Order: sequence, then C-alpha cells, then structure tokens
Amino acid sequence: MTNPEIATLLGLVLAHLCGDFLFQPRKWVDSRQQHKHFSRALYLHAGLHGLLVTLVLALAGGGAGMLVVSVLVVAISHALIDLGKAHLVPSRLRWFLLDQLLHLLVLLGVWLTWLGSLQPLVEVAAWMTTPPVLTLASAYLLVTRPMAIAIALAMRPWSNEVSDPGTLVAAGARIGMLERFLVLTLVLLGELTAVGFLLTAKSVLRFGDLRERNDRKLTEYVLLGTLLSFSATLALGLMVRSIS
Repeated sequence: MTNPEIATLLGLVLAHLCGDFLFQPRKWVDSRQQHKHFSRALYLHAGLHGLLVTLVLALAGGGAGMLVVSVLVVAISHALIDLGKAHLVPSRLRWFLLDQLLHLLVLLGVWLTWLGSLQPLVEVAAWMTTPPVLTLASAYLLVTRPMAIAIALAMRPWSNEVSDPGTLVAAGARIGMLERFLVLTLVLLGELTAVGFLLTAKSVLRFGDLRERNDRKLTEYVLLGTLLSFSATLALGLMVRSIS
C-alpha cells in the first residue's frame, strides 16, 4: 500500500471520529433516542458524515460516480446503524462497540471499493499469520483470562484465610489483567525500569490502604498475588523477546 492510500483510509476514520464525537451535539443523541426514525437529528447526523466523507474522497481523487455512491452508502448505513442502536440500551458498552465496529467496516468497504482491489486485506492476512504476530497475540491472550485463572488457583490455599477485602466484584481480576497487559508491553519494549515504577506505584496505592486496615494476612495475600502476577508476566515477556 502506498502512503496516499493509507492517508485516505486514515482520513475516512478521522472523518468518522469527528462526525460521531466532535461535531455531534448531545441533543442530537437525545433526540435520536427519544424519537427514533422521526428524529430530524438522525438524518442531520447521517448527512454530516456524508459531507465529511465527500471532503476526504474529493481530496483523494477519483470519479464523480464513485464519490456519489460512497457518500450515499456511508450516510444511509450510518443512519440505519444509529437507528438500530436507538432501539437498544445505548448505555451498554457492547452496543457502543458494535455500533463503532459496523461504521468502521462500512468505511473499510468504501475504501477498498475506492482502491478497486482487495490486496490490502491479503497483505494484512499474510502479516497476521506470521510467527512474530501469532506469538505476540498468544502472549497478550495469556496475560488476560488464562493467567487470571492460573493465579486464582495458585492463591486458593490462602484465599480462605483472609477477610473480605471489600472491593468491587471482579474488580481485582480486571485490574490484574490491565496491569499484566501494561507489564508485558513494557517488557517487550525493553522498558524494564518502567515496570519497577509501575510496581512501586501500585504498592504505594494498595498497601497504604492495607496498612490502615491493620490486617497482616490480607497484606501478605495481596503482596503475594501482586508479585506472582508481575513475575509470571515478566517471565512471559522475556521469553517472547528471546524467540521473536
């Protein structure tokens, strides 16, 4: 892919982000949720996306017929997708992500049609099936749910000895996944010093609270779980670096 082709794709994505988040007033969202297909804001919003796509593709060049079809596809599909979301629970993360994914897939289709080739998809598929990419994908998958389960099983002999930590349900597991994601990324980038800062920051935040609770068993339990999580992720990251 050439730089102008990539620039066009990025321009379409930027136009979508501006239309959906920067140039969309809150009253348009409320109107769409309340009035559904009777909402004038729904069609104004779709028209805005069509206008932004027109600017991007006009700068990229191409035939007038292709431009008109692309704009109509983006505007109409955007209205239909947003109308579908208006009939669901908009506050659910899953519907927000699905909404954005569908919009981006439409833009990808428009871009590929503008290129007149599926070669970019072939190149991406070939890149995603290379050993380095598959190794990285496996490593990041391991530090999420699989490692959370492994650590929970390893900590089970001591879990019944500590009092209720009083945290949000499943919050600890999600925090652990995010911190392992960060640690793995830092190790792969060779920023081991930053891993130390991350561990120190968590210790200051977490163990200050534990000291106030005056529960030595809970403190030791949290410390053991933290070190186990960090150590396993460090080992995994170093192993990935050695074979990449």
